[in-house]
Amino acid sequence: MVSMVAETKSIRTEIASFQTRVLGLEQRVSKVEAHASYFQDRDQELLFLRSKLTDLEDRSRRDNVRFIGFPENVEGEDLHRFLRDTLPRLTGTTFEPPLELQRAHRLGPQRTGMGARPRPIIACLLRHTQAHQLIQKARTQGPCQLDGHTIRISADFFKETSDQRRAFLALCP
Repeated sequence: MVSMVAETKSIRTEIASFQTRVLGLEQRVSKVEAHASYFQDRDQELLFLRSKLTDLEDRSRRDNVRFIGFPENVEGEDLHRFLRDTLPRLTGTTFEPPLELQRAHRLGPQRTGMGARPRPIIACLLRHTQAHQLIQKARTQGPCQLDGHTIRISADFFKETSDQRRAFLALCP
């Protein structure tokens, strides 16, 4: 009888120990669930902010036009004057009022070596309508030729947008 009482006491002690451990585990699980919920909310917020950033980047670049294929140093000392004089001739478009650029530059460091591709030129036009006109003309006309060089004209997009467009075009037959 004494051994049964001792065994019962031992079992009750073990059960109390298990209850304490289970209670501790339940508290830890509830904390983990709360953290998971918090991080899910932050993840949604991050996705929203990335979407907004992409939109703002694309809006800030809407006056930009990208030119690919102009040989290095063809512009001489003044890239602005070169583009103002060359683009109407290249696209066969007369711009009224005359084409005005806010800024223009080549992307990245100059590449050296045989067969190095020329760096693209990015130009920010003063008028969005002229940038749109250039891009539309390039879409309908296709690549232009200048002194034996193929020049492609396109809109300047944020990298994420460019990647999405490239993925979409891969899906189209």
